Amino acid sequence: MNTSFGRDTGLQVRMLVTMLLLGLVYVVFAGVLFASVGGAVAAIGCGLLLAFQFFASDKLALRSMGAQEVSPQEAPEFHAMIERLCVQADIPKPKVAVVNSPVPNAFALGRSPKAATVCATTGIMDLLSPAELEGVMAHEITHIVNRDVMIMTLCGFFASIASMIVQFGFFFGGGYGGGGGYDDDDDGPSFMAIILVSAIVWVVSFFLMQALSRYREFAADRGAAVITGRPSALASALLKISGVNERIPQNDLRAHAEMNAFYIVPVKVKESLYNLFSTHPPMEQRIAALGRLESQLQSTGPVRPALA
Repeated sequence: MNTSFGRDTGLQVRMLVTMLLLGLVYVVFAGVLFASVGGAVAAIGCGLLLAFQFFASDKLALRSMGAQEVSPQEAPEFHAMIERLCVQADIPKPKVAVVNSPVPNAFALGRSPKAATVCATTGIMDLLSPAELEGVMAHEITHIVNRDVMIMTLCGFFASIASMIVQFGFFFGGGYGGGGGYDDDDDGPSFMAIILVSAIVWVVSFFLMQALSRYREFAADRGAAVITGRPSALASALLKISGVNERIPQNDLRAHAEMNAFYIVPVKVKESLYNLFSTHPPMEQRIAALGRLESQLQSTGPVRPALA
């Protein structure tokens, strides 16, 4: 296991492969979509939606969670911690936000290190010791260094479009008059064909993104452990967060479930599809990996962060 800090090579390769595979799927999807509604209309619509998601999705997510940006005067210790971690990671200091919620968690959003935001809930700040909170925030800083938030946003764009088309198709019964498709008399593909292709795109995108999401959590755990030099502190934080989340009322958890892919520990909502395919690796595997890294760091001595 590498004990120098920098972009995770394994994660970079996986992000590239995921983008290439999804690109092939999306070419087929775009071809069907363009043929059905007209190339110019589809291109303009997709372009506008992609630009909106790329530049505004983080702001919408922060607003939906009730996140409030805090100044160094409002949260001096928290800001000092983030600044210290950013110096270690050699990235610009992101915006710092806090969510007033008893659910202990943290996340990072943003299309680049210069446009990033790190956020913690009041629940996690009250729950964890300074060393444990530092480990959690180092995990989020590593996501920014690896730029995996941006990749997940881009990968999720067409998957979201495909999902909306499938839901729209089922809602309206697949076409007018309850029969065939919209284009039974035309040369273009029927609306049912679009729904079928959209469903395939969504399924393929889902599994590729799940695999990438799980690996990026391992990478962020490793990066956080190397930045702080204390893997055990992060392991302790993960166990505390997981334990508290299990005791929080389900109604409070449901409000957070849509952010699971970005949380350091996903919330578990009973009878939710999120439980079928978790965006994160099992907690036992994360703790075991941190334990191995702890042993390695103890045998090699202090780690000097060095960008790859």
